[in-house]
Amino acid sequence: MQQVVFSGVFDPVTMGHLNLIERIAKIFPKVIIGVAKSSSKNPKWDLTQRTMLLKTAVEHLTNVEVIPFSGLLVDFLKAQNVNIIIRGIRSVIDWSYEQEMAQINQKLMPQIETLFLPAEQLISSTYVRQIWELGGDVSALVPPKALTLLKSFKQ
Repeated sequence: MQQVVFSGVFDPVTMGHLNLIERIAKIFPKVIIGVAKSSSKNPKWDLTQRTMLLKTAVEHLTNVEVIPFSGLLVDFLKAQNVNIIIRGIRSVIDWSYEQEMAQINQKLMPQIETLFLPAEQLISSTYVRQIWELGGDVSALVPPKALTLLKSFKQ
């Protein structure tokens, strides 16, 4: 069975992420969502909360599994016995960054292939987080079930 990994910080998960995940789940029989710890991005929500948000957002997809991880993505892929990474691309800036990361990952693990999927919704977690922190309405930007859970977290 062909498995793929779609990874990110998901701080928080957005409708854009969900759109990509649903599309990936239609193409591949097994999708592993890797929720990265990423201390370098200083996420607002902790790894457990972000993992819960993702699990809630994708609970309707039977071929999707959400797994938190820390460390290098290539080590996570090795642990999951996966060699295909799926990355969403929103813009030319994303393309440049993701292409460079794909080359670095391939140097670290030569059997890795990175496939790029164009985003249909150009939603940034950074903007969603900023709107949330300023008390704005993010209901059109975050999956409904994840938003309900997000509201239950302490600020």
